[in-house]
Amino acid sequence: MEFKCVDECSQCCIEREYYPTKKFGKIGVLVLPEEKQRIESFAKDLGIHIDIIPRIGLSNGGKGPEKIIAYQMMGKDQNGNTCPFLDKNAKSPHGGFACKIYNQRPLACKAYPLIETSPITLDQKCKFCQTCPTADSNLNSEIESLIQIQHKMNADMPTIWRYATGIGEPDDLQVMKKGWIKQ
Repeated sequence: MEFKCVDECSQCCIEREYYPTKKFGKIGVLVLPEEKQRIESFAKDLGIHIDIIPRIGLSNGGKGPEKIIAYQMMGKDQNGNTCPFLDKNAKSPHGGFACKIYNQRPLACKAYPLIETSPITLDQKCKFCQTCPTADSNLNSEIESLIQIQHKMNADMPTIWRYATGIGEPDDLQVMKKGWIKQ
């Protein structure tokens, strides 16, 4: 059995995570630099407002990143949830909400439910992963997408910066930061 969305589930397109801690706020969908303009064009063509902000930057030690190696597309809700391309007026083949750019979605979406490569880690909030005991052996196309992301996010400078979004639940706002944080 290969990975397939559980009937009527769109959870991964709705809920966003704090990562790596609440201090950094909720993260958006990872968008590689070469995907950014394409995703922005789709949004413009569809008349959808999106926010793509930095995620990871690199430098040779200065006061901020010199090169951005990853961006993130933020959710459309105030708390950072819900992908702006999720169409709540249309159903996907599995009965969940449809994605308006499914065939051109970012590599991060194609890699889901994988969230790490070494070791391979599945998102335990994914309903498929919760119900399929052999989920980690059926994800060849997802593994390939995750490996592509890993190769493209090559840190060729010594200092890594992570962007804190400042976005999350109202109760967490006092602990969240906004802006670049040196790792």
